[in-house]
Formats: sequence, C-alpha cells, structure tokens
Amino acid sequence: MNTEIKNKYDLWLEKATEDPALCEELREISQNEDGIFDRFYTELKFGTAGLRGIIGAGANRMNIYTVGRVTRGLADCINSKKSGGKVAISYDPRINSELFAKHAAQVLAAAGIHVYITPELEPTPVLSFMVRYYGCDAGIMITASHNPAQYNGYKCYGPDGCQMTDVYADETTSFVEKLDYFGIEKMDFDSAIKNGSVEYTDEKMMEDYYSAVISRSIDPEIFSKSGLHVLYSPLNGTGNIPVRTVLSRMGIKVDIVPEQEKPDGNFPTTPFPNPEFPKAFELGIGIAKDTCPDLILATDPDADRAGIAVHDTDGQYRLMTGNELGCMMLYYILSRKTEKGILPEGAMAVKSIVSSDLAGKVAEKFSCRMVNVLTGFKYIGEQIKLLEEIGCEDKFQLGFEESYGYLSGSYVRDKDAVFASLMICEMAAYCKMCGKTLLDFMQDIYSEFGVFRHKTISASFDGEQGMNTMAAIMQGLRDNTPCEIAGLSVLKVSDFKLGTCTDTTTGKTEKIDLPSSDVFAMYLENDCSLIIRPSGTEPKIKAYLTACGATLDEADKIVSTLESCANAVFGK
Repeated sequence: MNTEIKNKYDLWLEKATEDPALCEELREISQNEDGIFDRFYTELKFGTAGLRGIIGAGANRMNIYTVGRVTRGLADCINSKKSGGKVAISYDPRINSELFAKHAAQVLAAAGIHVYITPELEPTPVLSFMVRYYGCDAGIMITASHNPAQYNGYKCYGPDGCQMTDVYADETTSFVEKLDYFGIEKMDFDSAIKNGSVEYTDEKMMEDYYSAVISRSIDPEIFSKSGLHVLYSPLNGTGNIPVRTVLSRMGIKVDIVPEQEKPDGNFPTTPFPNPEFPKAFELGIGIAKDTCPDLILATDPDADRAGIAVHDTDGQYRLMTGNELGCMMLYYILSRKTEKGILPEGAMAVKSIVSSDLAGKVAEKFSCRMVNVLTGFKYIGEQIKLLEEIGCEDKFQLGFEESYGYLSGSYVRDKDAVFASLMICEMAAYCKMCGKTLLDFMQDIYSEFGVFRHKTISASFDGEQGMNTMAAIMQGLRDNTPCEIAGLSVLKVSDFKLGTCTDTTTGKTEKIDLPSSDVFAMYLENDCSLIIRPSGTEPKIKAYLTACGATLDEADKIVSTLESCANAVFGK
C-alpha cells in the first residue's frame, strides 16, 4: 500500500474517535487496501457547490471532521473581513444531516459567529431565504439533493442567497487548506443555544417565506374554482409541510403518497429520490389508478426540484420533462401577464445553456429577453441580483434549468420546488378550466413552435481512474470535433472551457462572455444539439440531447440516434 495513504489512514484511526461509527468503519477496513485507498487517495474538494460525497470515514467522505474543517475555514474567512458575522443553517432528512448541521453550528459558535438554525429540517430554498432574511454573511444547507441515500453534502451560500461564487469559494478554500481535520474547536450545542450564540429560527420567518411564494401566483382565484385534484409525494424529504401548506392555502385538494410522506434518509421506496426518474413515481401512479388525480407531483429530498406525471387520454400517467415544464411555465407566465396587462416592459427570463431552446422562441413571442447562463442556479441568481441592483427585479419572470429547477421572483436565489409546485398547479387549474390538461397545453406550444424533444443521459466513472476517463473524453471532443452527428451537420461549436464559439461553415470564432466551464456544445441542423459536460456534483459525465421535428415521432427518432452517438462518445 502507498505509504502516504497508509499514514493518513493510521492518523484517522488514532484521531477520529469522536464518532463511534467512524471508528468501527476504520477498523473494519484495516485489511482492505482498496477501501483505504478510496477513502484517502484524495480529499473532498470545497468549491462553489460546497462538498458532496459518500458518508463515511476519511478525507474523501462526508463526516464530522470534513464538515468541521470546512466550517472553521468558512468562519475564519468571515472573521478576516468583519466582526459579528452571521451564518444561516438548515438540513434535509439524509443520514447524519442533523448531526452535520449541529456540528457546523458548534464550530461557528466557537469561532464567534452567530448562527440561525432551523428547529427542524427545511428545504434548500428556505435556507436561501434565511440568508437574506437575517442579513447573514453565509448559509449552509446540509443536503446531497437528489443523490442516492449513501451520499450527503454541504451546500454553501453567499450573503446574496446564491450558492457561493468562485471568488468566495476560493477565499474560503484558502482558509480551509490551513487547517487540520482534528482539533477543530467547537462549543457545546445546548450551551450555544442558552448563551444565544446559536438561535433557532421562528415561525414568522417561515410565514414570510410562504407569503413570498404565494405572491408569485398570477391568478389566485382560479385554484378553488377549478376543483384541481393533486396527488403529492415529498419522496421522504423536506417538501411535505411547505408544499402542502402552500397548496392547501390556495384551496387545492392534495392527497399524499403515504409511503413517501415522512422524512427518511434511507429513501426506502426508490434508489434515486429524484423526480427526473420514473421509478420515483411508481407508488403514486399505483394509487392514482384508483383515485384519478389530475396530476401527480413529486419534489426531491431538499425540495428544490419538482416534477409531475399527468393523466393522459389513454387513462395513463405520463411524466413530463424538466424542459417541458420550464417552457410551459414561461409561456403561462408571459401569456397570462400579457392578458392582464401586467407584464413589465423589458421583461427577462433566464435559463441554463443546456436547457431547451424552445424557451427562447417562447420568450421572443412575448418580447421577453432570454438570457443564457452556465449550468448552476447561482448563475440565474446572479442575473436576479443584477436586476435588483438597478431596482428592476420585477422584470425577472422565470429562471429554469432542465433538471427540474424553477424560480420566479427575487425572494430567494436558488431553485424552489415549493414555488414550482404552486405554479404547476396554477397552470393545471387554468388548463382544467379551459377543458384541457397540461399535456394538451404542451401540445399547443409544440404546434406553434415545432416539436422539441430532449433527453439527458449520463455515464458513471467512479474513482481516480474515472476522473481521468472523463477528462480524456472531453479532450477527445476538443481535439477531434465531429463534422456530423446523427446525420446532421454540425453548424456551430461552443467550447465553454476555452470561451469560444466557432461557426463551422465560415470558420469564424467569437468569444463567449461567460465564466470558464467544462462544457462542450455542438449545435446541429434543424435546431438540434448535443451538449456534453462532466457533472459538478457526481462522478458522471452527462449528455444533453435536443431534437426538433415536425411530429413527435420524427423528433423521437432523432433523439434516439443522438443518444447512440453520445453513448459512443462515452465508450458505452
């Protein structure tokens, strides 16, 4: 075994004594060289997405020592700039989430930072709301979002309520790297509560959050008139109380999927608690066969993503994609506000570069400016902040990512499944009043602009070798860019890492005015595209496929061919 890695293991075996589960895990792997290597060959890297990894012992795992070290680094960064710093903390139901949240609070309190922490689990958008509500310097959300149960994570937010910028993350990292994993000072949690260093949030904060969400409704009266019936699943996460509170206040009949109601970090009903995956809806669809709701709604564990399945003409429930929901929301918001005469001049929408170009066509119809940003909702949050700085935040109409993340309004700076649930239900209620379903609404949009079909696929590459493989795939695309994909000519290539966009027909290259990001996009004939990027939060490389056709079948055939091409790139 590598001597350096063995020494790290021995040090943890000696020092990591505070958590009995970690001690046992370290002893169990004493003869497992691969197990030791995987836990110590690298460290979990702190970045703009914070930390995310498998729960367990070692520098490459989520545990109280990796959490404590990063938290102390964050505290030192704040203290280097000011005295009297404040940090907001919340957490989801994942394994050890509450433990990590309270451990972070103890470390911050010992460093002289005042902490606001939720008395129980709350969604990620609530944490974003808290940061600005309490005037905090940073926020910490303990969650691994929609990852499998063995993962947990540490999302870090700046004072604007957005996930950390590159600059803030780099500053924090410089302080973290000065610290050891062991010997981080912390204050007893109960003592910190008693002396006021750590303060639980109150009901007023949540009520103000609910009011902000409800204020995004365009037509509040329509809910009770429509008789809309919704079956909801929080997927054993944080959305149960917030989503049901908002929908019930709007007069919507909400039933619950009982097996997925209560918080449970083991996520016993699905290996992937993610509304992107059909399996997450299986229990709901089984119930819906008897109760016949208008739609099935699901939110992920930290309630920043929402997805639906809709009752179709064949009596089945069809899942709608994140792109479809985003385009429908944009069309609904812009059209209804235009109808009511309340769409502001200079209206703006924002989407990620991997999200549907159909949204741009919808925005253009209503003279709404569409801004494209890198993947990561913080970039959408930055656009909201820019508008707010000039007193024009009312111009922001919708921000969305194809991965089921949506936001309207400036009350938070991250995607919000509580808002998304409200807006999805409002659209469904409106359609029902018009004798339509959301599927009909989507078809109307396709009839107007063409049938856009999207699919996201991924390939997993674990460990150090996997990281090298993904890097080689991306470099191979840059070195040998295809001229044709799926029988369609490549018209334009955007390399967001180099910051260049090249027209392949003329050879002309222009700069891309976006931060550098490892994304490689190939734009094809007929509004089709293939975009590839390594995930920033998982050991995966992703391909985003877009096809446009005159009919659904035509578009689906193109998507299928694009998928084969992408898998070939991945070596699958």
